[in-house]
Amino acid sequence: MTDASSTQPTDPAEVARLKAAAAQAAAEAAEAAAQAAEARAAAAQAALEAALASPQAPSAPEPSPDASPQDDPYAASVAAGYSFSGPVLPVGTYLSAPTASSGSSAAEPAAEPTAVPGVRVGIPMGLLNRHALITGATGTGKTRTLQLMAEGLSAAGVPVFLSDVKGDLTGLAEPGTSSQRLEARLASTAQQWAPQAFPVELFSLGGRGHGVPIRTTVTEFGPVMLARVLNLSETQTAALRLVFRWADEQGLALVDLGDLRDVVTYLTTTDEGKAALRTIGGVSSATAGVILRQVTALEADGADRFFGEPALDVHELMRATADGRGVISALELDDVQSQGVLVSTFLMWLLGELFEELPEVGDLERPRLVFFLDEAHLLFDGASPAFLEAVTHTVRLIRSKGVGIVLITQSATDLPTQVLAQLGSRVQHAVRAHTPADAANLKKIVTTFPTSPLDLPTVLQTLGTGQAVVSVLDEKGRPAPVAPVVVDAPASVMGPAQATTVSQILTGSTLLPRYAEPIDPDSASEALARRLVQAEQAREAEKAAAQARAAQEKAEQERRKEAERAAAAQRKEAERLQREAEKAAERERRAAERAAERRQREIDKTLGSIGRQVTRELTRSILGNLRRR
Repeated sequence: MTDASSTQPTDPAEVARLKAAAAQAAAEAAEAAAQAAEARAAAAQAALEAALASPQAPSAPEPSPDASPQDDPYAASVAAGYSFSGPVLPVGTYLSAPTASSGSSAAEPAAEPTAVPGVRVGIPMGLLNRHALITGATGTGKTRTLQLMAEGLSAAGVPVFLSDVKGDLTGLAEPGTSSQRLEARLASTAQQWAPQAFPVELFSLGGRGHGVPIRTTVTEFGPVMLARVLNLSETQTAALRLVFRWADEQGLALVDLGDLRDVVTYLTTTDEGKAALRTIGGVSSATAGVILRQVTALEADGADRFFGEPALDVHELMRATADGRGVISALELDDVQSQGVLVSTFLMWLLGELFEELPEVGDLERPRLVFFLDEAHLLFDGASPAFLEAVTHTVRLIRSKGVGIVLITQSATDLPTQVLAQLGSRVQHAVRAHTPADAANLKKIVTTFPTSPLDLPTVLQTLGTGQAVVSVLDEKGRPAPVAPVVVDAPASVMGPAQATTVSQILTGSTLLPRYAEPIDPDSASEALARRLVQAEQAREAEKAAAQARAAQEKAEQERRKEAERAAAAQRKEAERLQREAEKAAERERRAAERAAERRQREIDKTLGSIGRQVTRELTRSILGNLRRR
């Protein structure tokens, strides 16, 4: 019996031939499997096919399925760099790309990039609170990357908040469908794909559109954010802060823009307000007038719907389903271009509220919430230093609350440097360099990546739709190798959900009954109206009191005059009576004197008569006696 080992070929050429034959057989088997898959997907939706490859930009040729890590030395570094111990948010499959040292000559075009199925690339979930960035030219797949990441987070039990700028993220609520192109893509990347729907809650700003209205009060929004929306200067912003402080000191609740408008009107037009305005320091009537005009204009543009009650409790954004999946809160934004500054600032306020409300938790295995901010460049265009400081402060510190932020924009150069410095992960889609300005921007973008052996300028320009370059921090905070990838296909519908699905979401919402109808509470407008009425009543009362005082004073004057006249009359009468009395007394005195004189004369006469009689009697007596003798 012949030993089996003795029959094995020892010739190296024969060994190579057999390996080649085996490889060819494997390729033929893979091709047969792909053909069978294509046959099964013949009835797939054309809409999905169009979403994966838009007619404006033809998709790059699909990589061949026979690529392996051995064909690309850099693949081993990527595989090692993205081998994390904790949970990972999948992004895609490594796509072999040229390095700076392997560039082809002009006569030899560069080899077509191929997917390496065994090398998976993702973002450590424990580092998502260090925030991320999704960038790329229009039509390169940023929205689908956003959708993919939202799906992965939801499946991992992490709640998601995202802004639906294009209106096609409601498809998250419906399971996707296969197609010929999708099957070919899956065969090239070995992605494990299955259609799946995800729990979605629809929101709208102030009730404009479908979903639960998101509102807040002007007081909660704050003067810095509002000044950004009103396009105020630094001086005017400082004045607005003083107006807010005065309203707070007066106990005036600023619920909607009407409240703020009425406060500023009160301070600029009423006597009481003008007096108060002089006391709050540094707010001139001209500055207050500018603020009033800007508030009135913003109100006329329909922004008043954003402000009011009931205000959304931010904890409503951090819910999970009974089966442990995170709820995806999708905010409909149909007019972001017309009111981009307001919308982006409103979303920044929402982040600020999360920062204020949530406790410190440090670094978690999974974030508590991931916040996707689309069209992020609108947040910073023309922003004041105070606003940039507020944004940077929030982005830097909210990581300790377990909240991750993902900014989506066309270019990293659209964002301030102090914000870029806070972003730990990045997904960069294709960059176009059709003009000198584009070429200069490409160079700037390349400098924002960690050092890499890849020929990044070439890679970034040759990426197809649904391909991207990923850069993340590893679990020790070090940059992982920069990795080109074929982004995974989302499991849900890549486009708007059907109207029936949207209706089911709204019907089943537990939040909509609580927030649907606006409430008009007793706020600054009503308080100032009462204050004006009270002031008017006080003025009327003061006027009446003044009139009463005047009448009383007049009456008192008349009384005094009458009393003086009476007193004068009395004095005159008394004087008259006194004079008459004096005259009577004088007459009596004179009469008495005359009477006395008459009496005296009578007396004297009597006395004289008596004396004479007595004398006669005496004489007679004496003489008589003498005669008797």
